[in-house]
Amino acid sequence: MRSSRARHNAIAVSAANAETAINTEQTLDLALLCGLDNVINLTPRRESNAEELTGKEEPDTIYDLGRTAEATFTFPKAQPQHFAFLCAYGLGVCASAAAGTGYQHTITPIDNDLDGARSNPSFTGAEKFAGVLKRRFASLFVESITANFSADSWVSINADLVGTGKATDNVIQETIEALDNAESLTLAANGVHGSSAQDRLDNVHQIKVELDTGEWTEVEFSAVSDATPAVITITDPGGAGATVNYKVLYVPTEAGWCTFPSRVSESPLRVSQLAVVIGGAWDGSAFQGGRTLDAEINSIEWSLQNNLAVEFVPGAADAYASRAFREGRTQAVKLDREFREYIVQQYMDANETIGLHLLCQGDVYDDPHKFQVELIFPRLGVLSAPLNVNGKRMAEAGDLTVLEDDTYGSVIVKVKNLQSGYAA
Repeated sequence: MRSSRARHNAIAVSAANAETAINTEQTLDLALLCGLDNVINLTPRRESNAEELTGKEEPDTIYDLGRTAEATFTFPKAQPQHFAFLCAYGLGVCASAAAGTGYQHTITPIDNDLDGARSNPSFTGAEKFAGVLKRRFASLFVESITANFSADSWVSINADLVGTGKATDNVIQETIEALDNAESLTLAANGVHGSSAQDRLDNVHQIKVELDTGEWTEVEFSAVSDATPAVITITDPGGAGATVNYKVLYVPTEAGWCTFPSRVSESPLRVSQLAVVIGGAWDGSAFQGGRTLDAEINSIEWSLQNNLAVEFVPGAADAYASRAFREGRTQAVKLDREFREYIVQQYMDANETIGLHLLCQGDVYDDPHKFQVELIFPRLGVLSAPLNVNGKRMAEAGDLTVLEDDTYGSVIVKVKNLQSGYAA
């Protein structure tokens, strides 16, 4: 039966396979354990004729300028797969290699643009909205990422998404011509989705009839056949035998994309499993030198912003956008720690660039290989590190800018799990 319970929602994506071109849907291959309030929304672009000479004081027309899409994905108990999926699409390049019985995914920022219409790779997403609607979204992009490592907490990662607005629903409306005293309606070609009589009845959302021009009256219905096309039993609207229009809002026999894939279960990461080294250097294969930070850390936050412009350009459909251009990637690291020594302050005083290495490991999947997330920042600069009081302890909040190293780039994300690849 139809339901409005948010816990019945589900989200699925084409995690392994990026779209081959903008607005070209890929097969959904992974269901995500997102936050309860995560919803992918369409954002209409509409305007009235209020500034045109209509001969009236108020507008009388709305222009439909298409739509875009947006969403926030939150993972309060982040697993390595969540980092791999979001970073692969947010940064743009993912190379995967065997690591025991699993794989290590090395993710780095894309250089320049993916193609003429996309700066970053895009994926297909879909959401089941309780028991009412399933909607598939083409060309979703990771606009921003925020990963947080706070003491005595789960590692979390969140992302803001933008999309072109191309969408497909599993609910359609069909207009049928029939007599105004009919007791059944036959759909043009479709069956109604459902394996039982009650399921099919629930999958008819509304029937209305135009008994007078522009006047629509609700029609009661009581049964839906399992035939194709389906026959719907209705209550006689009480007309005199004239031919009128009926509108039927229903779920037709569902397409393949409406069957969502399974979730993958991995061990969520705890911040107590995090190892931090600051001040060393990445040599292309390992992080060398530096100072280990541990109990003095209150939190570390990494943020990525792609600054994507979703655009409606010539030569494409006007119902949704057809270009996503990255106007300039920026990254930052916030380091909140107890003020135990003058190290970070000295980095700032000397305007010294430093490296940062974060390694968070979970369960073993094939000894010695563990589920893990590794973040490598070859070159950072300290913008500010104001001192403050946290409870009864002195602390400093380091604001570090991620810089692009000539050899190793700005960030390297390495994820180990059992999945063969992302954004390929």
